[in-house]
Parts: sequence; C-alpha cells; structure tokens
Amino acid sequence: MGTAHLQSRFFVVRRRPRLAAIKAHPEMDFADYERRLASLQQALQLIQQAYLGTSERALLVLEGWDTAGKGGIVRRLGWALDPRSFKVHPIAAPDQHEHAQHYLQRFWCRLPEQGQIVTFDRSWYGRVLVERVEGFASGKEWRRAYREINEFERMLVDSGVRLVKLFLHITPNEQVRRFRDRLVDPLKRWKLSYEDFRNRARWSDYETAIEDMMEETATKHAPWHLIPADNKPYGRIAALRILVDRLGKDVALEPRPIDPGILKQAKRSLRLSAADIRRASQPGKRKVRARRNASKR
Repeated sequence: MGTAHLQSRFFVVRRRPRLAAIKAHPEMDFADYERRLASLQQALQLIQQAYLGTSERALLVLEGWDTAGKGGIVRRLGWALDPRSFKVHPIAAPDQHEHAQHYLQRFWCRLPEQGQIVTFDRSWYGRVLVERVEGFASGKEWRRAYREINEFERMLVDSGVRLVKLFLHITPNEQVRRFRDRLVDPLKRWKLSYEDFRNRARWSDYETAIEDMMEETATKHAPWHLIPADNKPYGRIAALRILVDRLGKDVALEPRPIDPGILKQAKRSLRLSAADIRRASQPGKRKVRARRNASKR
C-alpha cells in the first residue's frame, strides 16, 4: 500500500486480520506530509463548524499498540479544532468506584453531545484487550463483551453518532525503537510505565486478542480501520484522511451565511464600509482542499 492509497476504504477491516503478516508500512516524506496535514486540518475545521448548532455528533475510538502514535494524532486534532466542541478523554484503568460498576457505564457520561466531536484515547475495548490478557476479566466476561460492545455501538450509531474506530499497528522492532527513544529523551520519559514493558512481554497474547477483537466487532455500522503506522507521518495522515471521509460524508462544508441580525448590529456598531457589508453578506466560498483526489497528488 503506497501513499496513493489513502482513502478510508483501503483501511477497513473486512475479515480477521493477521497482524504478523502486515509487512507494508508505507513512508511519507516530510514536505508531502506537511501539505497533506494542512489540507486535512482545514477540512476538519470546516466539519467542526458545520456540526455546530446541528444534531451532528461524532465519536473517535483510538486504539493501538503502546507507542503506536495515538497521542500524536490527538495533538494534531487539538491543533486544528476548537476545544469548546472538541473533547478528548484519555482512558486509564477504572478507579475503585468505576470498578464496582458495569465496565461500559463510565463511558456514558463522556459521549458526545450534539455538535461535538469526542475522542477516546483507548476505550471500552480494554475489556477484550488488557483485561482479557492480564486476567482482570474472566473468560465469561470478556467473551460476553463482544456482544455487549456490538449492541452498544449499534445503539450509538442508531441515535445519530458518527462512530469511527481506528487501530494503529506497529511492528515489534519499531516499538523497541520508540521505547528507547522515550527512555533517552528527558521530555518523553514521563510516557514510560511499568505496564508498557509488561504488555511488551506478552506481545503474542495481545496480538491474538487484537485479531479476535477485530473479527468479532468489525461490523457494517461500526467498522474497524487498521492503519500500518511504523512511519509516523503516514499513520497520522491516514488517520486524519479516514476522519475527514467519515465525519464529512454528506455534510455541507461551505461556511454558513452571517445572521442578518448580527450583520445589522455590526453595521451600527462597527461603522462598516459598503465594501465590508458586501463581503460579509456574500455566501461562504472557502475552498476545501482535502478532496478525495487530494490523496492522489
């Protein structure tokens, strides 16, 4: 898969994946990356603006190996989107109160409201990943979770939530390289934890759990997108491309015309010139550069 194949359909999981068999991790040069990033961030801004004041809402579920680049994607979303309607929830182990509840309960109060775009940095899939592998959930509990998750996601989609699920895959060797980078960089050491090395020691167990997860929960209404992410620029652009495709589908992205009442008040308060009034009265014609064929440049 080269950089020409950056449309979301190329990443959709349609059958049980074999992670160890993924050998193609495309690279992207920095100049190409920066051009694509600016275009996609602009498109995301227009999508966010189009959602405001409507019933549209979106939820990004971001999963992946430790060091796979989830944080880098979240930061680039944060640089582009207004925090008043863009929310990020980093999901850690449940606390004592949450542990006494059903594992899905703590996610309910964090679901997107109308007009919002919400990101879960890790999610309810911890039930069938870390809780399964580390023995925090019984076999009966994590096997039952596949059905519970599918029903939960079906309900979200039926209620109007645009649900996007991304999994960032890196190779074991690339993870070792990134762990070493974090260890020697004083500004990145805070990211390292005991759990990182515990999980690393059980790579094959997690690999099986991830493949099972995708086989059981990649549905038509909530498909998984599997991104080969050894190359960070490629992984970021692939993730943002998928988001633009999914969140912007059938959404009018032209900026809305100004409210006549606001224009009338501005005319009185700001002493606008005739030229200013004409420009403010014109419909939005801001060009959206992140077209589908932009991925073919």
